[in-house]
Amino acid sequence: MPELPEVETVRRGLTPAMEGVVIARADVNRPDLRWPFPERMAERLTGQTVLRLRRRSKYVLADLSSGETLLIHLGMSGRMLVSGDPLGVFAHEHPAAEKHDHVVFHMGNGARITFNDPRRFGAMDLMDTATADQHKLLAVLGPEPLGNDFHEAHLIQAFENKNTPVKSALLDQRIVAGLGNIYVCEALYRAQISPTRKAGRIAKPRVASLVPIIRDVLSEAIAAGGSSLRDFRQADGELGYFQHSFDVYGREGEPCRTPECTAQISRIVQSGRSSFYCKSCQS
Repeated sequence: MPELPEVETVRRGLTPAMEGVVIARADVNRPDLRWPFPERMAERLTGQTVLRLRRRSKYVLADLSSGETLLIHLGMSGRMLVSGDPLGVFAHEHPAAEKHDHVVFHMGNGARITFNDPRRFGAMDLMDTATADQHKLLAVLGPEPLGNDFHEAHLIQAFENKNTPVKSALLDQRIVAGLGNIYVCEALYRAQISPTRKAGRIAKPRVASLVPIIRDVLSEAIAAGGSSLRDFRQADGELGYFQHSFDVYGREGEPCRTPECTAQISRIVQSGRSSFYCKSCQS
């Protein structure tokens, strides 16, 4: 499932085609994805200007001139594809409709935004912009890892007396929003912390060190265009390339990249997810 860098990459890719542009027509081609679409979604979107595109955790949020906000979740295989942009940012002509093109936005500038989702684990919803933070999917989220509210004191307090593995703690969206399996593995490797270590038993200075490391890992991934694993694509159809920089994720049995370390990367399963780490470097 796309993590924060992938979703941020999609948001940035959609911005030149959607922000400040009217939705001339919205086509909703089925009644639901993971959940039912909101009532009259096509009617409520058509004719509205996209005032602002933003991201909260793993969700893209489009604030509309109607006073509503469209929430978009890509799910496991969802992607937003841009075609026909008159600004010349995207070279793709409008492709022929595909079976899994579930929602299509025909923009007033000639661009077309297609939400394609073969597995239908994505979602869309409409909510009042003024109370968007109270939406059931957003209200439970912790601070953004690249925002000012995510700091050393917050993480130290969140980990205090916590008996779960640090890997699980960092995946808890109530502690920090948007982190997923890939980037938690990468951050823990850089911090030299084992994913099996109990969060509440890590020394405070080591917990504090995770904050700038997490910021660096995410910033590098965003700059590289996200990670292309399985179905993820950027909005212009191009792949992301951060996976070429993975230190541990997906590298089971390969040499550790820490200088002078002779160990190999190991893989274990935690809560049904693979954790990749170096047993020698991470403790």
